[in-house]
Amino acid sequence: MIARLLTIAGRVQGVGYRDWAVKQALRLGLRGWVRNRPDGSVQALVAGQGAAVQAMAEACRRGPLLARVASVTEAPAEPPAEEGFARRADG
Repeated sequence: MIARLLTIAGRVQGVGYRDWAVKQALRLGLRGWVRNRPDGSVQALVAGQGAAVQAMAEACRRGPLLARVASVTEAPAEPPAEEGFARRADG
């Protein structure tokens, strides 16, 4: 299992990005979370098999229909202790 912390910038808040990310992550069998950041970005911790994590990172570069993704940065991370993938409170 690998884990990555993704930070997605652009027009990504108020467009359904977090709900979309949860659906994508569950479809890919990933663990982790997604939340809005005060700076207007969205942050997601994704963990799972390497190919699934990479597929999620690629999907995040496109985002849902109303989003306009400017950039996605990736950083290595520790896998979450919790099972499943959820929306977290803003932070």
